[in-house]
Amino acid sequence: MTREHAGDSRILVPYDGSEPATAALEFAFETFPDAAITALYVIPIAETTFEPLEGPELRLPVTERAREYATDLLEEATALAASADRELETEVAAGKPERRIVDRAADEGYETIVIGSHGRDGVSRVLLGSVAESVVRRSPVPVTVVR
Repeated sequence: MTREHAGDSRILVPYDGSEPATAALEFAFETFPDAAITALYVIPIAETTFEPLEGPELRLPVTERAREYATDLLEEATALAASADRELETEVAAGKPERRIVDRAADEGYETIVIGSHGRDGVSRVLLGSVAESVVRRSPVPVTVVR
C-alpha cells in the first residue's frame, strides 16, 4: 500500500489502559494521520472455558463488572483520541486476547496492528508481553510493537 492511499487504511490497536497500550494508541494517531483507528479491549477468558463452544453464535460468559471495566478503559482511549483531535472506534471482545486480536485483524480487513510491548503491571505484564509476542507470530497483517 502506498502512502497516498493511507487514508483508506484501518489500524487495530489492542488497548488495556497500560502505558505501552497508551503509547501504541498515540503512535497510531501520529504515524497514521488519515487512517481509521479502532481500539480493541479483549476481556480475557481462559481458552479452556470456551474453546469447545467456539463458533459464529458464541456468547461468552462475561460479567457486568468486566463489561463496565472494558467500557471505562475504552472511554480513556476515546479521551486520548479527542485530545489528539482524532476519531476512534472502540470494540470489546472476549476470549483469549491474542486469538481475538489476530482474528479481528484478519476477519475485518485491518491493514496493521499497533500493539504495546506489554500490558498492565505485575504478573499480567508478563502475560500480556506474551500476547504481543503471539500476535506478532500469528498475525496475517504487519504488526508494530510500541514500547
